[in-house]
Amino acid sequence: MKLVIQRVKKAAVKIENKLYSEIDKGYLIFVGFHKNDDEITIKKASEKIVNLRIITDNQGKMNLNINQAQGEILLVSQFTLIADTNQRRPSFIEAMKPEKAKKLYQLLINFLKEKNVYLKTGQFGTYMEVELINDGPVTIVMEI
Repeated sequence: MKLVIQRVKKAAVKIENKLYSEIDKGYLIFVGFHKNDDEITIKKASEKIVNLRIITDNQGKMNLNINQAQGEILLVSQFTLIADTNQRRPSFIEAMKPEKAKKLYQLLINFLKEKNVYLKTGQFGTYMEVELINDGPVTIVMEI
């Protein structure tokens, strides 16, 4: 599993030029599922996301997690994160098949909601336009 976590001031997903979801301060998270990921991987990821301290406190130090900062998460599935780029044309053979990936995506959503995170999502398997204002910029790449 690969996650790209961006600390944002705002982020939004549009589908067919219509606003689908948006957040204010928090994280825009792109998630790609590797073919060997499972429920244990998803549970670890949810723990790491919720406990990640990359939001600045009153002293300007990255010291707060998403809940402490009362931030929001916009979670967007993106299988291209699993690309093998050793050749000119990326290979996605290591990416999980869509049917199984959709189930793990929903499981990740459920685990995050159980942790009282304010969460919005993209739409799995759909062409989306993603807009963001990166805060910092702060971008964390996490592999689990």
